[in-house]
Amino acid sequence: MTAELRDEPQAVGELVRFWRVHRRLSQLDLALQAEMSTRHLSFVETGRAQPSRQLLVHLSNQLDLPMAERNRLLLAGGFAPIYLEKSYESETLRPLRESLHQLLDAHMPHPALIVDGLWNLIDANDAASLLWAGVDPELLKPPVNLLRLSVHPGGIPSISSMTAACSAPLIHQLRRQSRDNADGALAELVDEVESYLPHQAPRAATQPMVTLDLRTRRGNVRLFTLIATIGAPLEVTAASLAIETFLPADPLSAARLQELAASDDSSPKPSAASGTVGQEGN
Repeated sequence: MTAELRDEPQAVGELVRFWRVHRRLSQLDLALQAEMSTRHLSFVETGRAQPSRQLLVHLSNQLDLPMAERNRLLLAGGFAPIYLEKSYESETLRPLRESLHQLLDAHMPHPALIVDGLWNLIDANDAASLLWAGVDPELLKPPVNLLRLSVHPGGIPSISSMTAACSAPLIHQLRRQSRDNADGALAELVDEVESYLPHQAPRAATQPMVTLDLRTRRGNVRLFTLIATIGAPLEVTAASLAIETFLPADPLSAARLQELAASDDSSPKPSAASGTVGQEGN
């Protein structure tokens, strides 16, 4: 997801300077880190010197740029990007898309879903319908945002023991990510969902992870979540994906999930951002 910035820099030198300042580095700091002269770096930033492709790749590494921004820097310098950047529905991503859909199905009867970099729903298995059965229908209008669904009073908190505070660790992590990546769209989302967080100090932890008691047709199901990402992505969209799985926290919850999966009265799924939810082999 490309950063949305005010007075967004366009020239290659402006981009180098923007990210250097964003990383709180002086020209001397970056020059020493990149093993180049301060004079050369200054010339690159002011446009008096045209950087080579090799230098731009090197500076991208030193500045720890997000994948999309590495592409953008190279394009600004007149070079082909390093990484692919395709739609999730593209033919290029078909093998990944089909493998991830199989992964979701393999997690049955446990809820599992995929979100993009802004936590919009991309795909989900049948059991994931438990997470939005009975929530405010307004929150299920596409694109369905799982972060908003998790903290909004009409979302998952309305059908479970979850409160906005349960999502605080993830929200704080995403706040850091939005700052590190200069991601204006993510920062805007975090600003919105942070308004649902309680103002009082958090309570002392009494268990190793957050759990939620989800109200279902077969009784309460206690769940905890795991969030995974692709280990070594070479494509911008793939790098932004997150796979969230919900696992039973006790044997009774595991048994009830099995019973729910065996029943035929599952709730319908909302439309995903990519339109792939509930479709085979897209």
